[in-house]
Amino acid sequence: MEQLLNDIEAFLAAHNEISATSFGDCAMGDRHLVRQLRKGRRLWPETEAKVRRFMATYRPVELARAS
Repeated sequence: MEQLLNDIEAFLAAHNEISATSFGDCAMGDRHLVRQLRKGRRLWPETEAKVRRFMATYRPVELARAS
């Protein structure tokens, strides 16, 4: 889980438009995911795959600029 947490932390640093709670909500429907991983939570391999799939396919929403 340490490598997954490191990868999530790097993802959050690279995408500062998404908070840790939003990340967990979007990736798993669990706003507490990152906080709990930081405290030692473990995930099933299928769940880790889902989180990694979210990171691999994430595309930030571009905000339309008002003219």
